[in-house]
Amino acid sequence: MSRLSSAPTTDPTTTPEVPVLPAPARTATTRHDRPGARWWALAVLMLPVLLVAVDNTVLSFALPVISEALAPTGQQLLWIVDVYPLVLAGLLVPMGSLGDRIGRRRLLLLGGTGFTVISALAAFSQDAPTLIAARALMGFFGAMLMPATLSLIRNIFTDATERRTAIAIWAAGFSGGAALGPIVGGFLLGHFAWGSVFLLAVPVMLPLLILGPLLIPESKDPTPGPVDPLSVLLVLATMTPLVYAIKTFATTGMGVLPVAAAAVAILAGIAFVRRQLRRGEPMLDVTLFTRPVFTGAVTANLLSVFSMVGFLYFISQHLQLVSGRSPMEAGMVLLPGLLVTIVAGLAVVRLVRHVSPAAIVTGGLLLNGVAFTIAAVTGSWGSDLMLLIAFALLGAGVGGAETISNDLILSAVPAEKAGAASAISETAYETGAVLGTAVLGSLLNYAYRSHVQLPAELTASQQAAASETLGGATAVAEQLPASVAGPMLDSARHAFDSGVVITSGIGSALMVLAAVIAHRTLRATD
Repeated sequence: MSRLSSAPTTDPTTTPEVPVLPAPARTATTRHDRPGARWWALAVLMLPVLLVAVDNTVLSFALPVISEALAPTGQQLLWIVDVYPLVLAGLLVPMGSLGDRIGRRRLLLLGGTGFTVISALAAFSQDAPTLIAARALMGFFGAMLMPATLSLIRNIFTDATERRTAIAIWAAGFSGGAALGPIVGGFLLGHFAWGSVFLLAVPVMLPLLILGPLLIPESKDPTPGPVDPLSVLLVLATMTPLVYAIKTFATTGMGVLPVAAAAVAILAGIAFVRRQLRRGEPMLDVTLFTRPVFTGAVTANLLSVFSMVGFLYFISQHLQLVSGRSPMEAGMVLLPGLLVTIVAGLAVVRLVRHVSPAAIVTGGLLLNGVAFTIAAVTGSWGSDLMLLIAFALLGAGVGGAETISNDLILSAVPAEKAGAASAISETAYETGAVLGTAVLGSLLNYAYRSHVQLPAELTASQQAAASETLGGATAVAEQLPASVAGPMLDSARHAFDSGVVITSGIGSALMVLAAVIAHRTLRATD
């Protein structure tokens, strides 16, 4: 019997098979009986999925150009990347609850409109703070998009087999879109200014805004719980100080600010959990985390994305700033990894009929660890071929682990709370994206600053820019004579790659730990 087509159950920790999501209750407005109409609706729903996933990684390839154009500090550069998924992660669950109340299609179209407008404005930012603010607003509207897509899929596809395939395509869109980001970024940056990576949202989202009202049926929870503003604030008060503490610690070391920020994050997180436990209708059912399968699947989901985004953060800069490739050439180096990610995500739907979910997720995380090990071993001498192989292995690991872990997460969630429930898997995804750049990116920048050696001929402003990031050093080198620029660039590139070795080693160890956790917690699905 197929593991993904087994009978539903209320507790996946006690069944040997992976349950199928029960069909959610529908009103007359949610009927979508013609097969062709259902798949056309899925095609439209995949547009925001791909865009949000691409947006998580496309910026990595634009970082060198943005560094030269806007001259951000190292911390500003990280915030440009992190503030979007940070806001997104903090608001996914409350936006899911809002969609249950006002209608998921309505929330999707509202988010699509705002995301498109703000993306267009971000393309013309004149300085780093403006771009950071625009990225935060993109995260706000992006949080409206993602819970709505998966919950609408669950309402449109009532047949178990069709729904299973649709969810697999959705998961492949997430992981494939993340890998597609560098390809798209490489093409755009090879032909247009850096702002083009944000203008991409306009042609992608317009079909959604035009065809969505025609093809996507409306659905909502007939008895939704109230939106809890205090819980929303507690989520943000947990995530934002946590990432700030990581960044500040990597920049300045242990001090009052990072310790205080970490303390605030811990206290806010505890308060959030206690509030959810006391409420009759919590915004997030935290008791789900008492189930080992659910917790293990969320952990695997989060750390898979952590590995993908963290890996892309440094490989995109290495290919351009160390290997000297154009953005398009660098994107093409990662093309095999993109294809492997998509194929792996779809292939495991059949594979899970014969191999246990625990084995697939554990194997995927171990493949991620192998990819980081290859990067750690070859980082010091910069073999692009080995990095290509490493990224392909990472794509296979992420594609497989993401698809199955999402299925396990969703199987444990009550269907009548589709919006808030489906937001759990996306919250794990976005939290992984935040931590991928916050942890590995901060460590990489710290290693770079510790190892780079700069010539005495630099002015104070040049010294500051070149000491912060490799992109800053590359921009400063263009202002210097060759006799000074050459040795400085050599030192900067070696410092960068020394950071790659350190962060890749840490990433490898984390993936092995995650594989052990997945193996122990997901064995109930065997």
